[in-house]
Amino acid sequence: MNLTKILTGVLLILSVLLAWRLYRSVQGTIEERESISVTEAAVIERLKFIREAEIVFQSVNKRYTSNWDSLADFIRNGRVPIIQRREEIKQLAYGQEQVTIHIDTLGFESAKDKIFKKTHAVNAPENATFLGFKIKEGDQVLKNQKVYSIRVDNQTKEPPLSEKGIVTKLEAVKSGDQVTKGQLLLTITDNIFDPNIDLTTLGNVPGTENLKFDIFVGTVERSGLKVQVIEVKDPKPVNPIRKESNEAKNRKPLHFGSRLDVSTSGNWE
Repeated sequence: MNLTKILTGVLLILSVLLAWRLYRSVQGTIEERESISVTEAAVIERLKFIREAEIVFQSVNKRYTSNWDSLADFIRNGRVPIIQRREEIKQLAYGQEQVTIHIDTLGFESAKDKIFKKTHAVNAPENATFLGFKIKEGDQVLKNQKVYSIRVDNQTKEPPLSEKGIVTKLEAVKSGDQVTKGQLLLTITDNIFDPNIDLTTLGNVPGTENLKFDIFVGTVERSGLKVQVIEVKDPKPVNPIRKESNEAKNRKPLHFGSRLDVSTSGNWE
């Protein structure tokens, strides 16, 4: 075997090794980015859930809580009043009006239902003749599904749904009835969070074993009044970009709320 063949073989082997290393480098970067994306999506979903739970907790207790066990217990066992706000208008002399606001408690619902479920009202899109439902209570329906029909100016229409969920109530509307624009036709309820979430690890950052979200609860003064503020954030973001302190590009750990402002907005929104 001459020198040329030996050099050719060595160069071929080196080329294969370099190509493999380049492939693994690129593939490793892609896999790392995918892993970061999945982890951040889980962190955001957990932050959204904590935010909703804190908002409902505050509506009942007039304060936020920084205790994960208290928040988890509220989610399991808490009750939330169902409030109806109505106005009473009394005509006074000289065309003046006296408006009295009445706040009535109609009952209670579980904190779990209030946090996990979202109710959607489906209303008639215009004045029409109702032609009937295509579904029944308890059915699972999908976004853009056509579940009822109406007739407008001799034209049959089947408006698609804008939300998904379970049909929890059909109104007492029969085929041939006249409906007006905005009239309630049916109610849909949908789970906006995973109902099987483990509340014993409520404060844990997804993708970690014992790392917990940083949570701050306090008050700030606004117009002479003290108001509640809350901030919850991921103390050790997996995305290396978010570790940079660059205000211009908003590269901060994922969080919602603020220690200084009355806000529950998330910085991923």
